[in-house]
Amino acid sequence: MPLSLVDRSPVVPPESLVASLVPPPRFDDARFETYEPDPAQPSQARAVEVLSRFARTLQPAPKRLFGRPRAPEGRPGVYLDGGFGVGKTHLLTSLWHVSPEPRAYGTFVELTHLVGALGFAQTVEALSGHRLLAIDEFELDDPGDTVLVSTLLGKLVDAGVRVAATSNTLPGALGEGRFAAQDFLREIQGLSAHFEPVRVDGEDYRHRGLPTPPSPVSAEDLQLRASSPGASLDSFPDLLAHLSALHPSRYGALVDDVALVCLADVAPVSDQSAALRLVVLADRLYDRDVPLVTSGVPLDRLFPEELLAGGYRKKYLRAVSRVTALARQGQAA
Repeated sequence: MPLSLVDRSPVVPPESLVASLVPPPRFDDARFETYEPDPAQPSQARAVEVLSRFARTLQPAPKRLFGRPRAPEGRPGVYLDGGFGVGKTHLLTSLWHVSPEPRAYGTFVELTHLVGALGFAQTVEALSGHRLLAIDEFELDDPGDTVLVSTLLGKLVDAGVRVAATSNTLPGALGEGRFAAQDFLREIQGLSAHFEPVRVDGEDYRHRGLPTPPSPVSAEDLQLRASSPGASLDSFPDLLAHLSALHPSRYGALVDDVALVCLADVAPVSDQSAALRLVVLADRLYDRDVPLVTSGVPLDRLFPEELLAGGYRKKYLRAVSRVTALARQGQAA
């Protein structure tokens, strides 16, 4: 019998959340040396140079003969600005891997969940001794969360923590005012002077030559695939209902140890709250490199046009990009 995600209700103790702030297994082997810059995009090679230089500032500063150690050169933060699928996460995890401990890595959403679980003061205390805090997918669409994380970063920078962050420029906004960089630096206000923006241009590597997701499988094929070891099988509507009862900080534990996710009767998600929960699940599946097989509508029809036209467009496009990549893995398995 296949597993069922709907039957799982994992509990994640708050104290384990800090220990879990590490890059996803997909990027265990990510290093600057394994990043392959696109020759047609000079900014990618430059990003490697800038981050390699920033990595050297993470090492303890040499001690002077008298007085305090010399402060590291350069700004205490870097910000990778570019569209999704250009390798920003590979670069960010490469930086994390060469950083001395203690260090932490998490998405913007995971960081807000950490503050919610521990409280602001305890989160500052837990992270203030770190050499590096790496934040993937910094989100600018929730003013409250942005101010919360900005305030947190201010406390951590004052404590000597170096910070690296990424976000996404909307595909339609490229060349139109640098959406992500300008908004990021404006929203973090007093911290903007601490961050060096690093542009990473390029197209989504997951879609180079393969712009559409695989076709959904039949109900019979889905059942056959779900019989493989470690596979789960759920009705898509049932899974959406289950996600509504779980805090998003538990979505990663929900799919831990699952080798393949099979979803039946996938349909467009018109409810924005359900759609945003699905985005978080897509990120956790992608983090864990869990292949996906579905029946129903094609995955590029998950989010209807009325949602894509709204303020969360960036999130939905990233989710489609990621589940498409996972569906290709499921097709090839």
